[in-house]
Amino acid sequence: MLSNNGSEKVYLASGSTDMRKSIDGLAAIVQQSFYLDPFSANLFVFCNKRCDKLKILHWQLNGFWLYYRRLEKGKFQWPMNMDHYPLSISHRELNWLLDGLSLDQKQAHRKLTANAVI
Repeated sequence: MLSNNGSEKVYLASGSTDMRKSIDGLAAIVQQSFYLDPFSANLFVFCNKRCDKLKILHWQLNGFWLYYRRLEKGKFQWPMNMDHYPLSISHRELNWLLDGLSLDQKQAHRKLTANAVI
């Protein structure tokens, strides 16, 4: 599971992305299609057409990280909105996707703070 590891926001590239793209190709999508800065501390998440592979692009200090996840069985509950704009989600929602849950699932517990427990 990915932790917050210094990233600010998480952006999903809705729809499918060609998984043959590597760092430069994905950074170009972020910059030219989404008008966002690939050198920011954000996570940019891409999924293939079959929804069984993910790539996450992340700039950290002086270089890119490219995380890759391939499912042997099952699919990610990926939003297939074809408007080609990135969806901004929370780190918690990214973990839901990685765990096989959908973004609009209603089963998660609400996030509590120490004050809310009392």
